[in-house]
Amino acid sequence: MLKIMTRQRPGRRKARALATYLIDLSPDDMKRRLPEALRVYVDAMRYPRGTEEQRAALWLEHTRRAGWKCVAAVDVAGAGAESCTGAPTAPATADLVDAPLQGIAYGYSGAPDQWWQQQVISGLQRVGASPGNIAELMASYFELTELHIEPSAQGQGLGEALTRRLLAGRAEAHVLLSTPEINGEANRAWRLYRRLGFTDVIRGYHFAGDPRPFAILGRPLPL
Repeated sequence: MLKIMTRQRPGRRKARALATYLIDLSPDDMKRRLPEALRVYVDAMRYPRGTEEQRAALWLEHTRRAGWKCVAAVDVAGAGAESCTGAPTAPATADLVDAPLQGIAYGYSGAPDQWWQQQVISGLQRVGASPGNIAELMASYFELTELHIEPSAQGQGLGEALTRRLLAGRAEAHVLLSTPEINGEANRAWRLYRRLGFTDVIRGYHFAGDPRPFAILGRPLPL
């Protein structure tokens, strides 16, 4: 676990100290906490309620893909306070695994049988990328599939912290992701990706069945 911040949450009588920690989630953890993880996703993306049900099976299927990894940001009330020795106290593992989710990120190794890779290859061919360049990029990459922060916790560095933990120690040569196009790249997600060195792979791409334009971004690993 990694503690990344302490802040105050107003309460009835006085503000309560909250410490935010990064933890890894196993496939079983994801299955158990899927409703909460999908709530963060829906809140962050401002999707209508009910979207969770449409995504649940897909998120569970992703946990079975090679190289899957998931990290989460959780809040623990009262954690990080000093003990009688003056040293900060750490929360118990049980407190962390069930603590409220504030952010979640996951991904997995890219593979030829994945729909997303097939879509990206099609897009690269359309923009005239050479077969050699396509093969090199597709040969070894980590797909950063989901990265979402609860709206009330945005703007505090959680997105970058989750991304760095998720990508630490990956064996792939590249990381790729897709994100909706935004006029002027003027939102937190775009600013984060640019700050972390992600560059354009494809712009204005339309995935099959989705009318929105997307950007495919990537960068070499390690981060």
